Amino acid sequence: MTTADRADTVRPTACRSAGTPRPLPLPVAVGMAVAAGLALLVAFPPYGWWPLAPVGVALLAAATHRRRLRAGAGLGFLTGLALFAPLLSWTNLHTGYLPWVLLSLLQAGYLALLGLGTAWVSPLADRYPAGWPALTGVLWVGQEALRDRTPFGGFPWGRLAFGQDGSPLLGLAAVGGAPLVTFAVATAGGLLVTGVWWTQRARRAAGARWWTPAAGCAAALVLLVGGGLLVPVSTTATGDTVTVAIVQGNVPRLGLDFNAQRQAVLNNHVNATIALAGEVAAGTRARPDLVVWPENSSDIDPLRNPSANIRISEAADAIGVPILVGAVLTGPEQGQVRNAGLLWRPGSGPDLEQLYVKRHPVPFAEYVPLRRIARMVSDQVDRVRADFVAGTEPGVVRTPAAVLGDVICFEVAYDGLVRDTVVGGAQVLVVQTNNATFDVAEARQQLAMVRLRAVEHGRPALMASTVGVSGFVSPDGRVSDATGFNTQAVVVRELRLTEGRTLATRVGVLPEVVLAGLSVAALVGAALVRRRWGGRAG
Repeated sequence: MTTADRADTVRPTACRSAGTPRPLPLPVAVGMAVAAGLALLVAFPPYGWWPLAPVGVALLAAATHRRRLRAGAGLGFLTGLALFAPLLSWTNLHTGYLPWVLLSLLQAGYLALLGLGTAWVSPLADRYPAGWPALTGVLWVGQEALRDRTPFGGFPWGRLAFGQDGSPLLGLAAVGGAPLVTFAVATAGGLLVTGVWWTQRARRAAGARWWTPAAGCAAALVLLVGGGLLVPVSTTATGDTVTVAIVQGNVPRLGLDFNAQRQAVLNNHVNATIALAGEVAAGTRARPDLVVWPENSSDIDPLRNPSANIRISEAADAIGVPILVGAVLTGPEQGQVRNAGLLWRPGSGPDLEQLYVKRHPVPFAEYVPLRRIARMVSDQVDRVRADFVAGTEPGVVRTPAAVLGDVICFEVAYDGLVRDTVVGGAQVLVVQTNNATFDVAEARQQLAMVRLRAVEHGRPALMASTVGVSGFVSPDGRVSDATGFNTQAVVVRELRLTEGRTLATRVGVLPEVVLAGLSVAALVGAALVRRRWGGRAG
């Protein structure tokens, strides 16, 4: 062992027997930390290799085990960079490199905290190796709980749960939502590292049955992954159906200047809806009960602009059913705007009683917090000329055909915003989004979140995008009629409504509170073990 490795070792007095595992050589740990980030990356769409998520968790856990705290933080930061820089690369397509770099660094900082925490609890994992997998799981949930909320409301992109849309673990969302799925993925990674690490230790011990820990961890891993397939469906079909049309009107060109194409974008959605009405009249398409347009389908305020009002009314009157319009509305005060889902009825126009205003505008994209300070970093913040005002009510939109649970764009990543709509009576989950400033990878990552929400709440769901990907999701997470990217498309599908609430809907934030609380308890417990046995960071 080199001098650097000795200095990087946690040295508990009572745990320095020959069988005690030592940290990996630092160059090896660095390589594993980077590999961990890349393994986590390819678990997410558009790659979708979900089994590699536990592998990534295991690599980071092994790299940080028994390291000094600053080394653990540094290794976690490397994992975060390897994960978030490519995962969030769609943020630099039209805004330049600075927002992408700053966001990637910020998100990597949370994995640095995770790496530090993993190093801190190493004596606890050494003393109680059977608990190492669960310890890994709760630390990941605690990290995500913090990252999902801070700063400025947090940024939940890249949660472990959102990379499991094709995994058997997805079924666990119906029990405990995204936090439980994350816990299961991270625990699976903990089982991998525990099996390998402690099997090696057993092989070094004379007469030990080295295969015992390997067999135990493998059996636990099979039970854990298979458990998602055994989750019972707690919602039931009502027998009622609703036929929904998604209109993906597309934009003349991708990029931030889609805003300058407002009339063309609106016309695209109007004309596509009128064309759908012609197909319905000709008998070549099923008549929908409802039409859904995406976010930003009318960036011209139709409540103030007579021309926009007339055009949307033409579409609604032609198809003969209500349209959920994604509109940008001015006000309520000078210099303010609102991102809204507005129900537009044939014959009567906008129904202001069925209006949802986005509750979580995106900081530095839809509003600029600390604008004066932010401008010192980059004058690009002035692209956001008017701050979007947050709504206060859940997105429960009541239509003649069904009650919709509407969230807009990135809001699908926030557990509480989606759950509030179901508690409010939503029968169909709707995500209105605009991906014209991003790429197909971002759109598919967002669709994966919709799949998790459908399973979590036992509701049919859909995503309507300006440019794609749009599509329908059944309550078991299956995707139907997914559209291409950067193309115009209209898809119509009959959805079977469900009733009742899943366990995840009923318990809400409780699983996350319990698991995050256990992560805090683990940190405190590690402190007690260190104090009792004389352990300290080297």
